[in-house]
Amino acid sequence: MTKSCLDCGIDKDSPSITEELSYDVSFSESITVLPKTQEWPKNQRFKKEDSALPKFIVRKSRFGLTEVGDLSPEDMKKIRYLSLIELTAFYDALGVELKRNRVERVRGRENGLFGVPLTVLLENDQKKVPGVKVPLIFQKLLLKLEETGLETEGILRVPGSASRVKNLHQELEAKFYEDTFDWDQVRNNDAAGLLKMFIRELPSPLFTVEYLPAFITLVEKISKIKLQLQALHLLIMLMPEANRDTAKAFLQFLKKVVANEGKNKMNLWNVSMIVAPNLFIYKGKRANQQEMQAAATTAHIVRLLIRYQDILWTVPSFLISQVRKMNEAAMNNSKRQLMFDKGVRKLLRRKTMERERPERPESDIPEGVIRVYAPLHSKVSMAIQLNGQTKVKDILARFHCENSHGSSQNMRGQIQSLHEIGGNIGQHCLDPDAFMLDVYRANPHAEWVIKPKAS
Repeated sequence: MTKSCLDCGIDKDSPSITEELSYDVSFSESITVLPKTQEWPKNQRFKKEDSALPKFIVRKSRFGLTEVGDLSPEDMKKIRYLSLIELTAFYDALGVELKRNRVERVRGRENGLFGVPLTVLLENDQKKVPGVKVPLIFQKLLLKLEETGLETEGILRVPGSASRVKNLHQELEAKFYEDTFDWDQVRNNDAAGLLKMFIRELPSPLFTVEYLPAFITLVEKISKIKLQLQALHLLIMLMPEANRDTAKAFLQFLKKVVANEGKNKMNLWNVSMIVAPNLFIYKGKRANQQEMQAAATTAHIVRLLIRYQDILWTVPSFLISQVRKMNEAAMNNSKRQLMFDKGVRKLLRRKTMERERPERPESDIPEGVIRVYAPLHSKVSMAIQLNGQTKVKDILARFHCENSHGSSQNMRGQIQSLHEIGGNIGQHCLDPDAFMLDVYRANPHAEWVIKPKAS
């Protein structure tokens, strides 16, 4: 372990005890002493003070930390699959039943802004802004509130005018994509009302219908905050990409609201109580009345989401190790399949004979030496000898030094990252503090490429 850590806790009112979280061992395997028959009262009282939440740190391993956006979409699909297996094992180790709702197809609108499924809304938005991950209307409402509303007293709590919100809603539907909507006319409390309306009117809840019971259970049946956080972590990993990206943007905004408590009079519990019904009340045909009444329970979930969001969007390293094993098994199966296909073998032999590449064979590269490619730099590749102390940031610094005068104009100002590509991983943007020799040994057949980190 290195001294670097991800620090998620409280500021001035934080308890003196700091607890460390480990990502190296699966959460289910780390449970050794909790009785399987233990249950907790459904109507347990929550301490509303921010100081009631413990402070956690996540120590970086020699592989560093990996955020959700650092992995390829294909590997994130595997993370979702593995997270469900781990969540099931985790709840079983705690003696808790993992309940899931039956997923029904909910038809929403195919055009417009409000009441449109997230995936459909993003498909429409991507025609306007390729690659966008959070709906444009949602981004604009958050931006409006961040620019002018963070210091407004009672923001999110004090309602705007119902008639104004209704008129703004209709006007947005008509003018938003034409870029003719006048945002200066929108008052802060009305913008907050529109934001909550957007979330409330989603055809399916932001945190998904299927796992709403699992969210409730992690609070009602598990009393220890650390275990609640681990369950919540796996549930976040399970979320569909569109839901997770939108939830992340929303929680980042809520964190800013709480940070301005001195002026807006909105503390963590206030914000959580107000936001929770919009996130966890499902208006579908099979809505569970108990879920709708569990105000304190869902508020506690929301404050965990706000307080520990930096932890929750970090991919546990034990899941990444399992993805590597899955990819290696898939590659080995593919190789065995190819051996039975004589036609493919002949084609490969012919291709090998025709290929004319000046690159030296892999066997000529000494152990512990990697070739790093930087297509946007003037010096596009470099062989680097690794030792036990070489970090990713050392390699980036060396390239920056070599190319400080010759980099292209387009590249200047962009944050460059080292990416691990291929081998037993799809694509992995590496933590600057990761020890490169450890990463290389975990995936010796990867390519190493310096390029901007995906936004």
